[in-house]
Amino acid sequence: MIRKIWGALSLLSLPLFSHAEAISGKVEKQPLNIQAIVMFLLFVGLTLYITYWASKRTRSRHDYYTAGGSITGLQNGLAMAGDFMSAASFLGISALVYTSGYDGLIYSLGFLVGWPIMLFLVAERLRNLGRYTFADVASYRLQQKPIRTLSACGSLVVVALYLIAQMVGAGKLIELLFGLNYHVAVILVGVLMMLYVLFGGMLATTWVQIIKAVLLLAGASFMAIMVMKSVGFSFSTLFNEAMAVNPKGAAIMRPGGLVSDPISAFSLGLALMFGTAGLPHILMRFFTVQNAKEARKSVFYATGFMGYFYFLTFIIGFGAIVLVGANPSFKDAAGALIGGTNMAAVHLADAVGGSFFLGFISAVAFATILAVVAGLTLAGASAVSHDLYANVFMKGKATERNELKVSKITVIVLGLVAIFLGILFENQNIAFMVGLAFSIAASCNFPIIILSMYWSKLTTRGAMIGGWLGLIVAVVLMILGPTIWVKVLGHATPIYPYEYPALFSMLAAFVGTWFFSITDSSDAARQERALFFPQFVRSQTGVGISGSVSH
Repeated sequence: MIRKIWGALSLLSLPLFSHAEAISGKVEKQPLNIQAIVMFLLFVGLTLYITYWASKRTRSRHDYYTAGGSITGLQNGLAMAGDFMSAASFLGISALVYTSGYDGLIYSLGFLVGWPIMLFLVAERLRNLGRYTFADVASYRLQQKPIRTLSACGSLVVVALYLIAQMVGAGKLIELLFGLNYHVAVILVGVLMMLYVLFGGMLATTWVQIIKAVLLLAGASFMAIMVMKSVGFSFSTLFNEAMAVNPKGAAIMRPGGLVSDPISAFSLGLALMFGTAGLPHILMRFFTVQNAKEARKSVFYATGFMGYFYFLTFIIGFGAIVLVGANPSFKDAAGALIGGTNMAAVHLADAVGGSFFLGFISAVAFATILAVVAGLTLAGASAVSHDLYANVFMKGKATERNELKVSKITVIVLGLVAIFLGILFENQNIAFMVGLAFSIAASCNFPIIILSMYWSKLTTRGAMIGGWLGLIVAVVLMILGPTIWVKVLGHATPIYPYEYPALFSMLAAFVGTWFFSITDSSDAARQERALFFPQFVRSQTGVGISGSVSH
């Protein structure tokens, strides 16, 4: 029971990443949904046309990685929100509200705490210091080769874990919503993902995310309005009717029912809050806008859109209690919801809009996955081509053409690997990958980014030891914890008793970075500290932003 609770928490707080969390457990295959498939094909056709359009405008490395810096703050904010407003959040948060009531609102909004960190501490400086990846920022005044290697490894681990979760979740989601075969779904997502990124780059990926975000917001808004209409636009009526039909009664309006392990809760909270600022595909979005002002606008708009969306899912969850939970036509012979509780929002779509709207919501739910995996793939490809190939192996002497060629080869390899792993992990419990990915982002990527921008005494030695320490501790503690050691490997008791490692792995990363930086008295360390002031000036003013980030 505790595992299911924490799985739900990690899903809700991380909506974009954990489709597998939302659809964890046995999936009851649904009848073939022709309307949903037709609408999904229309979406695919539109996005493939956008990819063709974007390919005509993607001529350089700058265009491919960052859409030429042509994305506005509003567009980038929508695209960022599109990354987070996923099928998992839509289905999973609605399901948690449907089953747990008020607690759903607390946990669905909890992860938004991470975005003020992005707005006030990261967005402006990242945009002024970087060009294509966050490793540009981390290596600005430190040694290029070791720092880029660490940053690229951290990025690739996070991307790989997410891609597995996305691909497995995609297959299960399509089985549930469309009635299609799991393997067909995984291959379809992989192929479309490769097409978007190969030919359209960041420009196509951004517009796919924008369209998906608009469709999801529109669909959720319509559902919420219809729910409120059914109760006379009165929240008190909605809550009273929900308490009347729900078996828990008034208990669904009391918070705190999902908290059982404070250390894991605190650890997960840290991972969500600071992991957001270490996710490579989110950080990469800051380089698509023209300047730091637009970067700040991006976060402002993204937070607004996401806050609105999660408010809608709260209404949808309570609406499902009233309109779905009390309707026997949506339940099986045993009285359980057909398809499981994750189908609550989908059944509500049928209840308020009929089969046509059901088809629309099902198509949008699947379409959300395509935008997320495209963004992840592009982040992974840029880490390999820009950080590893161009700056580590070729020592900054790679031609733009060769770098793009390596990037596109990486996209194909990542796509094929994602399809293979999606099929390989079909029947595995991959829920832990989401928590691990966020913990690594918070323990490896975030400390290096934030300290390189704000701490003058940081040295390459400190960053390397602290970063690797955070990454290794996060992985080891997750393996020794109850999720993998007990659930996956089958041991009786875990060596590390808590679900998530971020509390301890972040501490190890920051302490290791601090200690090995202040004890570093080498000539290289003194030079790196001396470069902090010119870096600080550029981070605040953007002076020299058109030049190279290499020192």
